[in-house]
Amino acid sequence: MSVPHPFPYQGSKRMLAWAITACLPADMERLIEPFCGSAALSIVSADHAAAHKVARRFVLNDINAPLMDLWRAIIETPDLIAEQYRTLWAAQAGQEKQFYFQIRDEFNRACRPDHLLYLLARCVKAAIRYNAQGEFNQSPDNRRKGMQPDTMARNLQDVSALLRNRAILSAGDYRSIVQTALSQDVLYLDPPYQGVCHKRDPRYLNRVSFDSFVEVLDNLNTKAMSFIVSYDGRSGSKSFGNTLPASLKLTHFQIPAGRSAQATLLGRTDQTCESLYMSPVLLERLSGVPANLRLYRV
Repeated sequence: MSVPHPFPYQGSKRMLAWAITACLPADMERLIEPFCGSAALSIVSADHAAAHKVARRFVLNDINAPLMDLWRAIIETPDLIAEQYRTLWAAQAGQEKQFYFQIRDEFNRACRPDHLLYLLARCVKAAIRYNAQGEFNQSPDNRRKGMQPDTMARNLQDVSALLRNRAILSAGDYRSIVQTALSQDVLYLDPPYQGVCHKRDPRYLNRVSFDSFVEVLDNLNTKAMSFIVSYDGRSGSKSFGNTLPASLKLTHFQIPAGRSAQATLLGRTDQTCESLYMSPVLLERLSGVPANLRLYRV
């Protein structure tokens, strides 16, 4: 996609944005992402809105406070953080692995946004990992040096232009953020896969209980709120988590997401599908299933 992105991020929905944006009604006032991560959907939606001269606003939230500090720097001071990244990228020359670990240690002490941006650009599979003490502990991908500084600067500036004065940022529990939704808003909920939430979780700072999440969705239905959910999926014959219960009366799609990266490493060709759910009120606002999603309805 030609839409800019400031950093790679495992779990990003950039490749599925075509399907998710098809679920956004024309009368949407705000898009709320309680698990924003790379904010891929908001960026794509903001780009589309700008092209069509539509005034949309965005609420970006994540429990990961340093990540939200990075987002604030990207949106409010893109030139500054681009220059900081350029300095870090240049300083690693000839000592990439050692320098990565040095910056990782410094980030765990001070949580500087530019350090997190550098780590995201260099870490294995663009995946954040944390130890039991909540410290970033993902290793570097020694095959690459990270996004080129000029490319990074352009992406940061473009994303800032799309979201500046249009986005509200917060770092909190998703259950608090969903309470702020109004009738003309759309919530996009993309919590961690269920498969990584039943154990001490090195990938995320918090866990999302299945039962608690279902209760939140049920309450949103009771309040007649519009929402979209990405929650489970499958790769080949292997499923990731349980489907959401039929009692929620959600419209369920399985969207092709390409070849599994893990399967490719193992020499297999397993194709992945990710589940997408649409709330009853949102389906009504759209006057039915979008045409380009009908083939994928479960």
